[in-house]
Amino acid sequence: MMNGSPDTVTALSALAHQHRLGVYRLLVEAGPVGLNAGTVAARLEMPASALTFHLQHLHRAGLITQRRQGRQLFYSADFAAMSRLIGYLTENCCAGSPGQPRAACGAVHKRPRRRAA
Repeated sequence: MMNGSPDTVTALSALAHQHRLGVYRLLVEAGPVGLNAGTVAARLEMPASALTFHLQHLHRAGLITQRRQGRQLFYSADFAAMSRLIGYLTENCCAGSPGQPRAACGAVHKRPRRRAA
């Protein structure tokens, strides 16, 4: 995924909706363990049917993973896919600005610091 063609467009298209972006951000926040669908629905105050539609869209786009645990479905952000998408979007940062020092793009090339818990 994220070779700069249909995969990238599909991922960005999936995120270009306020509810799907909200779901994705919540799953990123939850970390690799993820959340079950009921918890996601409750936290976002979203009906289960609407949530299912958005989760399926994000899953088809390759942005999230799904696993069954007993009778529950758990969803997690696919952090490798997220890294590839961010990498694709930032790989040529400042490369087209010969007069611009590469340091101007420093924030893009540095890993963000983790927030204190």
